[in-house]
Amino acid sequence: MPQLTPSDAAPPGLPDAAALARLAGELFAALPGQDGAPNALLQRLLPGRDLRSPALPAAGALPLPAQPQPAGLTLPPGTFGPATPASVPFGALPPGHQAVPTSPQSAANLPASLPSRVPHAQAANGVPDLVLGAAPAYEPRLGSAAQDVPQAAASPASASLQRGDGAPPLATAAEPAATAAAPYYFLDLPKPTAAGAEPAAAGRPTLPGLGAFEVPRLNTPTPPSTPAGVPGGSGFYFLQHATPAVVQAPPQVGATATHPPFDVHAVRRDFPILQERVNGRQLVWFDNAATTHKPQAVIDRLAHFYAHENSNIHRAAHALAARATDAYEGARETVRRFIGAASVEEIVFVRGTTEAVNLVAKSWGAKNIGEGDEIIVSHLEHHANIVPWQQLAAEKGAKLRVIPVDDSGQVILEAYQRLLNSRTKLVSVTQVSNALGTVVPVQEIVDIAHRHGVRTLVDGAQSVSHLRVDMQALDTDFFVFSGHKIFGPTGIGVVYGKREVLEDMPPWQGGGNMIADVTFERTVFHAPPTRFEAGTGNIADAVGLAAALEYVERIGIENIGRYEHALLDYATQHMRPIPGVRLVGTARDKASVLSFVLDGYGTGEVGQALNQEGIAVRTGHHCAQPILRRFGLEATVRPSLAFYNTCEEVDRMVKVVRQLAGKRR
Repeated sequence: MPQLTPSDAAPPGLPDAAALARLAGELFAALPGQDGAPNALLQRLLPGRDLRSPALPAAGALPLPAQPQPAGLTLPPGTFGPATPASVPFGALPPGHQAVPTSPQSAANLPASLPSRVPHAQAANGVPDLVLGAAPAYEPRLGSAAQDVPQAAASPASASLQRGDGAPPLATAAEPAATAAAPYYFLDLPKPTAAGAEPAAAGRPTLPGLGAFEVPRLNTPTPPSTPAGVPGGSGFYFLQHATPAVVQAPPQVGATATHPPFDVHAVRRDFPILQERVNGRQLVWFDNAATTHKPQAVIDRLAHFYAHENSNIHRAAHALAARATDAYEGARETVRRFIGAASVEEIVFVRGTTEAVNLVAKSWGAKNIGEGDEIIVSHLEHHANIVPWQQLAAEKGAKLRVIPVDDSGQVILEAYQRLLNSRTKLVSVTQVSNALGTVVPVQEIVDIAHRHGVRTLVDGAQSVSHLRVDMQALDTDFFVFSGHKIFGPTGIGVVYGKREVLEDMPPWQGGGNMIADVTFERTVFHAPPTRFEAGTGNIADAVGLAAALEYVERIGIENIGRYEHALLDYATQHMRPIPGVRLVGTARDKASVLSFVLDGYGTGEVGQALNQEGIAVRTGHHCAQPILRRFGLEATVRPSLAFYNTCEEVDRMVKVVRQLAGKRR
């Protein structure tokens, strides 16, 4: 490997490699308590950069723990916690004392990990390997610079990714500084006036409802005005303004420029797996309804937990137990905020949506469903929202009744109202169909059920990553979802339950953590939510889920939904005309799922052909056999889109399906 000289190794505007290594050493050698020392070093490392970040709080400004006493714990007499003695030995502190932020690691608790930060090897440019590996977790701009990723100053026109709740910007999309005619995406600049705007070119496809959003056409040569270096020579996204050398944004009827900007290419850079190659081609991930990929923020948060906080929770009088407890209970608060619950006592951590439904069935259902009672589900349900109720009905002598759907795949509300009667005890429905993408009118379904005195459960596994959910507005009794459907880890999910409902439910599993006191004669259980979290929970992945939800909050769920809806419209418009394609599920209100079958081909054959081009889709019955059989099918091909997908990727899929249609047997 050729040796790099200091001048070769340093990107423009940065110190040479020797100075970079020296400054990095000073950073990690800085003593805690020296107000502003780490930030001053970072400022020297990256002059002119705004290094203000919640990742590096100033000394003396450290927040106190939000949950000193975890939710739902009933304290035994004379103790500070379920397994913490009142007399703390050797001056140790009980769980919950930790005042130092735990993610990412702050300057105040750096000394605890200094031994592990001794560089193990020296890079060719003189920078210690641990600087290269650790820097992105603390300050992404520093990490990118240390790894020679070019960083350009943002122009005044560049806008940041905004939170949907109107909070200050939390991330800034940088624009290339090399040329004024660079391809800018989703920039929030003045929208064109009707009088001065250039009319749209004939036949140019656009995404409705998103302002001037120009999308690429298949097999179209790159126009001369397209700057070099744009992948695929594609079009320009969500442009309200651009230099004349690039494009003049055409007006859109009914479009607005009031929503915050959204840069899909900046988002894609947050997901390292999107750079993977399959069969020699860059991965296109259209299997988001099965699982979503994880941003670097989630990956880093999981690594940080295992490196600095790993411990069991709610017990032991040592520092790591306190850190882990704070991180876990802080995740519960993040979930509460994200879904608009009233209290952390209403948030129960489970393994996923399937376990969540089973918990409700085996706890609330076992207590409240009896012989002759009825449970209502819809024809759209995933097997996880059918089988537990079937099992309960068989055990109790109850009956399962089904809301029918029309030919578009939408539930028929009139038929639903006719199903309700004095024997109905529960209505359990999905908010978004995983097989068809139908957005079910759950607000109306919940309101109607409550008017009849019936409890409700909403399956939000497929909705939380696309739509804003608010438990105060929805007013459902239960809401369940999985972390891995919303860019978080697998193996973690949530049951939301109204507090008064959870308090009336018995435990469904027995063991450690959910117990306040045990004798051989009786057991006293904790209050919710701890009552339903027997044994060691999935602590790290709960923390990872919180990081995923915070990532979505920074971008704004409304921004995500708006972009995905336009992308689905684009995909639908290009798939529908292909000879032999039958779209399955055509309800007016849909999330970004596009199920289809192709005449002359099995769904597996279509999936394999797409995989040869690096495109991942789901084929089969999608654990929703009843709804597919309603349409006379046993399987479909199911591309499902997320906010990191693009029109270019849709074009790649459409091209393969067109080629298959042209060779149809």
